Amino acid sequence: MSARLPADAVSAAYVRGIIPSKDREKDDFYPTPPIGTRALLGVESFTGTIWEPACGDGAISKVLVESGHHVISTDLIDRGYGRGGVDFLLDFQTRADNVITNPPFKHAEAFARHALARTTGKVAMLCRLAWLEGKARKAMFEATPLSAVWVFSKRLPMQRGRLVEDGEFGGMIAFAWFVWDHSHQGPPALGWL
Repeated sequence: MSARLPADAVSAAYVRGIIPSKDREKDDFYPTPPIGTRALLGVESFTGTIWEPACGDGAISKVLVESGHHVISTDLIDRGYGRGGVDFLLDFQTRADNVITNPPFKHAEAFARHALARTTGKVAMLCRLAWLEGKARKAMFEATPLSAVWVFSKRLPMQRGRLVEDGEFGGMIAFAWFVWDHSHQGPPALGWL
């Protein structure tokens, strides 16, 4: 006899992406609202080339280009922006000074490790705040210390497959920018956006 999970526990598992849902975007395509990228640029500076390896429809890349950055935009899925058909985790040729991305959640740790190996400047990843948890990630954070965690004080509206306009806030999940800086020494800064 197997025990059944309470309905609220099952719902929480769907929200966290633990249990696949017919309502969950197949390729974890949740475009980053422009205000999310602008908030990062308000607290972090980036010198040199920036690679956005999960560019989707260009939500992050467009803000970076508008801000005067040189951006390499790639994605596994061709969504009409950047170069499609590029598997970031298997790309050992492209190099950039920095990586800024909103990675597929299920591959976020692999994205972080690969980005750190392909850059010399900074890596900034937009992930759920709960991404700080877990034994495996604890080991990763100890081996590759963060320079900063920038927590959104208002919930970013991350909607499946569609970009939400600036000014709209709300959502069920807390997000933060996780930043590594190859030149950083010491504990990470913690701040709110």
